[in-house]
Amino acid sequence: MAIGLIAWARFPGPAAGQRITVPAPNTDPGKPFLWDFLHSEATAIASSFDIVQLPPWSLAEGGASPGSDGYGLFERRNLNGTRYGSLESLMAAIAALNAHGCQTYGDLVLHQMSGENGGPGIFKYSGKDGNKVARGQTAPGWFRGGLGGNDPIPPFRPEDDVPDRPDDEPFGRELSYQNAIPAGVTEDDAKNYLTWVHARTGAVGFRFDDTKGTHAQSVRRIMDALPATPFYSEYFDGNPANLNTWATQQPMNGRSAVQDFPLHFRIQAACDNFDATQLEQGGAGYFEWNSGLSVGFVDNPDTDTSPGQQVVFNKGLAYAYLLSLPLRLALVYGKDYFPASVWPGAYGLHTLIDNLTWISRTFAFGAYQVLWLDRDVHVASRDGNGGAAGNSGGLLTALNFNTLSPRTITCATPFGPNRQLHDYTGHHGDITTDNNGNATFTIPSNAFASGQSYLCFAPGGVNEAFSNRSRSTTQSYFGIFDLDVRPAMNGTHILPQRVCCAKGSHISIALSLHGAHDALPKGWAINATVTDKDDVLIAQLRIGTASTIAPPKALGKATQTGWHTVTVEGFNIPADGAGYRLDINYTGHPA
Repeated sequence: MAIGLIAWARFPGPAAGQRITVPAPNTDPGKPFLWDFLHSEATAIASSFDIVQLPPWSLAEGGASPGSDGYGLFERRNLNGTRYGSLESLMAAIAALNAHGCQTYGDLVLHQMSGENGGPGIFKYSGKDGNKVARGQTAPGWFRGGLGGNDPIPPFRPEDDVPDRPDDEPFGRELSYQNAIPAGVTEDDAKNYLTWVHARTGAVGFRFDDTKGTHAQSVRRIMDALPATPFYSEYFDGNPANLNTWATQQPMNGRSAVQDFPLHFRIQAACDNFDATQLEQGGAGYFEWNSGLSVGFVDNPDTDTSPGQQVVFNKGLAYAYLLSLPLRLALVYGKDYFPASVWPGAYGLHTLIDNLTWISRTFAFGAYQVLWLDRDVHVASRDGNGGAAGNSGGLLTALNFNTLSPRTITCATPFGPNRQLHDYTGHHGDITTDNNGNATFTIPSNAFASGQSYLCFAPGGVNEAFSNRSRSTTQSYFGIFDLDVRPAMNGTHILPQRVCCAKGSHISIALSLHGAHDALPKGWAINATVTDKDDVLIAQLRIGTASTIAPPKALGKATQTGWHTVTVEGFNIPADGAGYRLDINYTGHPA
């Protein structure tokens, strides 16, 4: 199981019913943009997490305002001017996390758009020269109509055959995939965006927002634009049978994991009612149906600020339980993790969660079994089979919801007879199983409803820090007028995003033409360079037909840590430029 951090949050705003997202310097002096914060905290985050789930990174209707969390999408391919920071900072954060072995997932908002600026259903954008139309401009035939929002059918379109029509809220202008006019236009644009942003940012996977309201065949085809890329999807439904139907039958056939809302609601019922039996009431969650497609969570930005959906009490017990389960991915909500000094209103459970993530990553492998269950106590085990070493030794996790009384119990374990066990939470002394492999222990009371009345027993003597594999990052620049970087022109052009590299790490570049170039004259050339902050040349590559093509130095080594500038220079290029793609591979470094 991988463990991820949902690296953003929602909070109640000053107005009734308002929700705002994380602080930013334009409204909260002294606070960093989110991308800069994640860049600076990459080392610490990677010590506990395998994956960071980012919020939507495209420009939303509200720009950088406090309530602009990215779901009111305005311009997909504009990754600047958001509440979370600049594209340069986003690239640096992803590279720094990769360098410490923590990979990044983006959040795909492909269900709706907001902020039309050219009339009903028309979103217009300018290209890099300020005149040409940028990619992604829409027309009414892209959107569902008949909702009473100046959206007659035609030119707007009838609702697609989405998985759950009664629950299909538009949340703005709802995109039509099945019924779009021209046929396939929205699906093609979504696939084009996905392949572009995957290369542009270096993210390794994606969350797909609101699949319950999106044509399933289109969802599958969009995902398959990146056939080797992992996805998990928001299919907001508390019935595991419905999740299983969507996830495992045609057309998805297991292509995407799903957020385990049934598990969330069982955790909520147990924690808020102080009743351990609720964890198993009517089934424990979708993970019991298909653990390989289950993405578990205690809370997320949707549930936490929705009355009747959030977990109010006992979040420590909730995370001890979640992180003991067999899942594809377990997600920790950033609002639960970070302290209020980082995000005002956050809950600050990082010390507790760091301990539990280490326990989970070290011992939580193999078959899962519930060993004891009553109203106060839940005890379950993992038998230890699997993991990098083949056998982790196993794990026993015990929870006590009773706020007044500790509980002493004797139960079976997966450890075998006469095994010494250590409680890695520090809440209990060492114990030894008896001749039958049973263990006797006392779970502390849930005093003051603190949610810290849990134990995690495993074989003793393990104290190694969990090590992640450092990864380099590849990010791409597409020099095309209708995207965010202009084509190669005669003369020198500094690319709009620098890269932040670690000293001594290798930097390599690849350069190729992109698009149709039948009219390029004889003797053309494009030269790309990477220089450090002192303007020392690190890497250089030239392509073209000029007879003076310089020998390539496509691979170099950073001589200092910090920002490096990427430059493109054109020779004998036509007036309208030459499209290109430049890929840069490097090892990031925390700010």
